[in-house]
Formats: sequence, C-alpha cells, structure tokens
Amino acid sequence: MRISRLLLLLGATAGPLYVAVSVTEVFTRDGFDATRHAWSMLGNGAYGGIHSTLLVVSGLLEVCGAAGLYWVTRSRWTTVLLALYGLGMIGGGFFTADPGRGFPPGTPEEVPVSTHGILHFVFGGIGFLGLAAASVFLARRFAAEDERQLALCSWATGALLLVTFVALAATGGPAWALVAFTAAVVLVSGWLTAVFLHYRGTA
Repeated sequence: MRISRLLLLLGATAGPLYVAVSVTEVFTRDGFDATRHAWSMLGNGAYGGIHSTLLVVSGLLEVCGAAGLYWVTRSRWTTVLLALYGLGMIGGGFFTADPGRGFPPGTPEEVPVSTHGILHFVFGGIGFLGLAAASVFLARRFAAEDERQLALCSWATGALLLVTFVALAATGGPAWALVAFTAAVVLVSGWLTAVFLHYRGTA
C-alpha cells in the first residue's frame, strides 16, 4: 500500500506539472501565440528541449499513477488505457511536432510535414483515445461506488477531450479549435489528478 500511495501521488503531480510549465512557456517563448500555435509546438526552437522533456517526464508520472491505480482497483483495462495515455505523452516528447505558422520566429507559415511530426500526431492520438476510453471505465466504476460527481466529471472530460481533439485534427487548427482543445487538456489534467488523489485516499 505504501508503494501504491507513492505511485498515485506521482501520478497526481503529472497534470499540474505539465500545465504549469506549459503555461510558463506560453508566456515566455518569443513568438508563441496560443490562438495560433498548439502547446506541442513548444518542442521546437532553442528551448524546445524543455517541452520535450516535460512531455516525457509527465508521461512517466502518468504511467506511475496508472500502476498505482491498478494496485487499488485491480482494473486492468483502466490501468492499460491510462498507461497508454502516458506512453503517448512519452512518444510525443521523443517525436517533436512540426513547426509552422511563424513559430519559432523565422519559420514560414507552412512547412512540409515531417516523419517526426506524423509520429508526434500518432502518439498523441493513441494517448488521447486511450484516455477517453479510460474515462468511460472510471465513470462506470465511480457510479458503482456512488461517487456521482467523479462519475459525471469522468464522462464529461473524456467526451470533451475526444470531441476537441477530433475537431482540431479535422479543421486544421483554427483559433476556436486550438483554444477548446487546450482547455480540454487543462481540464483533463485536473480530472486525472482528482482521480489519483481519490484512490490514494482509499489505499
């Protein structure tokens, strides 16, 4: 139980860490515009290694949280799907999103799609789909435990993440889609922290 509580605590730190560092980068990186550039593009430029490392570390913490959740719930599917989200973040850290739309400064508006860019999108897509599916399993579990608020949050955040990710991919990234997807990522990060802390309290 000590190990499970430690793993769940590590998982709970992943979301706040990722959001806090990313927001700091948004306001400090020259030329970055949150209405034109996805957070994943922060992996480019002279300080791109910060965001790439952030993705890998956050992904590892999510995997730790998923492992801790298994020790408490014994839910294999939830564990696998949450771990898949963490692995998606790790893959997204190793394979950088393509630059473009003038970021980093001096980059043309449009650049050719690279293998790294494709793999970043693939890893991200797999991770987000895993997380959306995990939210369904968690919502059902919370409902069975009579945790109605957590069940509702699980349904809502999973659906919001899936819808906004599909909208972003389908539309090419207009301002409304970028802002909506970014908001979904922030909400999901907070939801995951709440999930890990909830089960840490029951361990």
